[in-house]
Amino acid sequence: MELLYTSIILRILSNPVANVVQKKLVGTGRDVFRVNFFTYILLGFCCLIYLPLFFNNNYSLKFWEYALIGGFFGAFGNAFLIKALKTGELSVLGPINSYKAVVGLIFGIILLGEIPKIYGLIGMFFVILGSYFVFDTLEEKFTWKIFLRKDVRYRLLALIFTGIEAIFIKKVIVLSSPLASFCVWCWFGALFSFLILFFKSNNVNRKIKPEDISKYILLAVLMGLMQLSTNFVFERMNVGYALSLFQLSTLVSVFLGYRIFHEKEIKKKLVGASIMIFGAILIILQ
Repeated sequence: MELLYTSIILRILSNPVANVVQKKLVGTGRDVFRVNFFTYILLGFCCLIYLPLFFNNNYSLKFWEYALIGGFFGAFGNAFLIKALKTGELSVLGPINSYKAVVGLIFGIILLGEIPKIYGLIGMFFVILGSYFVFDTLEEKFTWKIFLRKDVRYRLLALIFTGIEAIFIKKVIVLSSPLASFCVWCWFGALFSFLILFFKSNNVNRKIKPEDISKYILLAVLMGLMQLSTNFVFERMNVGYALSLFQLSTLVSVFLGYRIFHEKEIKKKLVGASIMIFGAILIILQ
């Protein structure tokens, strides 16, 4: 039980701190897709020590299929997230993640025929209400124009892709272990992030600046802690409940956006983020 609680706390803290490092890197002109790739490749190299684990275990074809699909959605989801962080405010983009609960509810209705109960509908209302306070701090306010902003669109895409990724990570864990799932997450993430870099970036061959090495290492450590802790939580909890708990990182994102990037209207954003978290929890409890 102590491992579960520790993993939850690590996940809640490491994710927004990793977002800060990502934002600092791309905010100073670093290529989004290079940041995405180097994060995965550094972790992938570290995981090579666990290769014997895969030689000694005859994992099924389903295991590799799920790992491949999860790697695809994870690499694209992280790329979309970093693109959003490049121009968007951390204290705005963090709370948007609470919409993941609403997205799950909608897909449940469409794909699974799961009709939401009263708690689910009330929860959706609170998520939307909370986002009103957050979006009201932007020039576009809470209108359809908010979706014309690239940072918001990229954050929503990241939300959808990482939400799908979480399902396949859970499937991989069920067929193996949190550690094995982490290794294939790193390796397939590196594969797909390299393909994204190759086809989308003009800076494939550009060398890393010496002053950036420590930042990339720090980012890799934070992302590694984030994903490992996520895996240990997924092993012991339903994905939906876990994703709900992870929304607590929203408050950390708002605070860090204020303290590090001097983002404005912190009180209204904190109120909005708190309401969105409450709504996400209600959706899970339906």
